[in-house]
Amino acid sequence: MKWKTVTAIFLLVVLYLVTGAAVFRSLEQPHESAQRLAILSQKLEFLSKHPCVNQSQLEELVKQVVSAIRSGVNPAGTLTNHSSLWDLSSAFFFAGTVITTIGFGNTSPHTEGGRIFCIVYALLGIPLFGFLLAGVGDQLGTIFGKVIAKVEKMFVHWDISQTKIRVISTLLFVLLGCLLFVALPAAIFKHIEGWSVLESLYFVVITLTTIGFGDFVAAQFFSVSPGGSEIEYLHYYKPVVWFWILVGLAYFAAILSMIGDWLRVISKRTKEEVGEIRAHAAEWTANVSAEFKETRRRVSIEIYDKFQRAASIKRKLSSELGFSPGTELTLPRRTASVNFNDEQDKNENEEGNSVLNFMNGLDPERGDQTRAPLV
Repeated sequence: MKWKTVTAIFLLVVLYLVTGAAVFRSLEQPHESAQRLAILSQKLEFLSKHPCVNQSQLEELVKQVVSAIRSGVNPAGTLTNHSSLWDLSSAFFFAGTVITTIGFGNTSPHTEGGRIFCIVYALLGIPLFGFLLAGVGDQLGTIFGKVIAKVEKMFVHWDISQTKIRVISTLLFVLLGCLLFVALPAAIFKHIEGWSVLESLYFVVITLTTIGFGDFVAAQFFSVSPGGSEIEYLHYYKPVVWFWILVGLAYFAAILSMIGDWLRVISKRTKEEVGEIRAHAAEWTANVSAEFKETRRRVSIEIYDKFQRAASIKRKLSSELGFSPGTELTLPRRTASVNFNDEQDKNENEEGNSVLNFMNGLDPERGDQTRAPLV
């Protein structure tokens, strides 16, 4: 890829980022201001209802709650209904988010040993998961390829062009994958987690694109039912969610690979077309240049022949009239005379007629007509 192309893509990405920042700011900043005012009013209301608590004590409690949340501890509830974030299923889910590079952020190691182990674990696990993802993606591509081949055979009997068949089969591949890995999981999460349709779709897309904000996470400790009670999950729920993430990431990887193949084919065709255009242009330029050179050569030869013929005729006239080859061909000068005007005019007419007769091929002495040799 040329530097000009890279620079153009970079400027396009920067423009895309600036546009996205402007849109997110216009959408989210008013909500942020409203939330800040709401929490401030709730603090003032709490202080007014509980005069025994001053503002500094309340702020200290809020800081401890925020610190507990950042440390992965659920500050709500009591010790009796407290669920650990580092039991086997939760730890398995966290390890899965590490090697998949999702990193929801709702759970993270806080000890030095845990952070050191996380570094080593990520450096070794991410390439390993990449190999697994490639293998699963190939198998999914094979399965979907067989399904699409059967569909294409059905369309062949309907006398449809190959291009339309390929477009239809690709759309079916995308729609079937979205149904299995996006729509169906979103419906399941809506039922289990108690989210809305938008929240479920939001979580599915953010997860399978490995963005992983962490504001919505399946089986997180903040999950509560619509009635307000905490949701109790089965022990295998988080591992099942991780396996869904694996297959969904493989599907998205297959789609991205297919799009990359399309782009490579389009780029190859574009290069071939540009090469053909350049070849035609070079051929046309060469033909025009050759034609121009040939025309210039012919004109030069014709002009040279004319000059040579004129020079030969001049030399012939000079030799016939008795002039030296180096002297210029000029007619005799006329001298002024009063008594012999008629005789001089007659002589000049005779001399002029002799020259004209020689130019026309007549010998003034022999009186017969002879052709001057052509040069």
